[in-house]
Amino acid sequence: MEEEARKLLEEGIRKKLVSPGKGELSTFPNGTKVVFHYRTSLCDGTVLDDSRTMGGRSKPMELIMGKKFKLAVWERVVTTMRQGEISDYTCDAKHTALYPLVSQSLRNISAGKDPLEGQRHCCGIAQIHSHHSLGHKDLDHLQANPQPLVFTIELLEVLPPGSFQLDVWAMTDKEKLDLVPQIHEEGNKLFKQGQIKEATEKYYNGIACLKNLQMKEHPGDEAWVKLDSMITPLLLNYCQCLLLQGQYYEVIEHCSALIFKYENNVKAFYKRAKAHAAVWNETEARADFAKVLDLDPSLGPSVAKELRAMEEKIRSKEREEKGRYKGLFGYSAPPATATTG
Repeated sequence: MEEEARKLLEEGIRKKLVSPGKGELSTFPNGTKVVFHYRTSLCDGTVLDDSRTMGGRSKPMELIMGKKFKLAVWERVVTTMRQGEISDYTCDAKHTALYPLVSQSLRNISAGKDPLEGQRHCCGIAQIHSHHSLGHKDLDHLQANPQPLVFTIELLEVLPPGSFQLDVWAMTDKEKLDLVPQIHEEGNKLFKQGQIKEATEKYYNGIACLKNLQMKEHPGDEAWVKLDSMITPLLLNYCQCLLLQGQYYEVIEHCSALIFKYENNVKAFYKRAKAHAAVWNETEARADFAKVLDLDPSLGPSVAKELRAMEEKIRSKEREEKGRYKGLFGYSAPPATATTG
């Protein structure tokens, strides 16, 4: 134990045992899967991230040893732990420079977003030295002011190579590309069976998989375009699932991004129109439905049905508001000042 602590200290890592684990220390050969909870804090105790609460749920971190995870220090410290152990590791700034990018990806994942969202097409070090926002003030401050961090790690499970199925993120590029059609089909089956949440996760995994591959290509190149053509139908299916779950603003965001690239994508316009209608954006919904009819007149009956539903929803809301006015003022018509503007 003393020798281990000395080696860590020489590397700029100070370990404090909080609760001992059980059993023998693993040799952690490449391909070992480690599952652990983590809490990341500044040295003053300010908590940045906690896997037990991030995104409103408790989801431990999973790493495959030897896969060159962006935050190499996590691979290093878990090799000093026994299963069930909890320890604090205070790591010098040289080990934590890439944490803002790792945290951004983990926060995106916990929020159901693209883990690579906001990261530019360049290496991690270049991203750290570029002056763009990561979308979180605390991470922007940390990126501008690299400093030591404290990682509180609880090692939950150590799985030897070959004893588990590889997660998508741990696969080779070829394995990922070959798996996407299977993921797409599984998502479609789940959707048809009414298992919307499960289908959403399948589509999301497929998108994240392809986005990861796309980040390695130059935008506009043949390989990039081919991958984008695979992402688009998955993203449209994902948006359909979001519509059914009432996540309308996310649908608007994704469909707007698609329309920016593919201005004649009728499905993107149709789904965005439905999302706008659901959040009372009547003008935007009518404009999108008009574009749908312009692109595909055969959708006239479907568009008419959606417009009728939106108009009835608006009339119902107006009746509800009149009822509230009646109860407030004691008679059916609200004062003139309440109807102006």
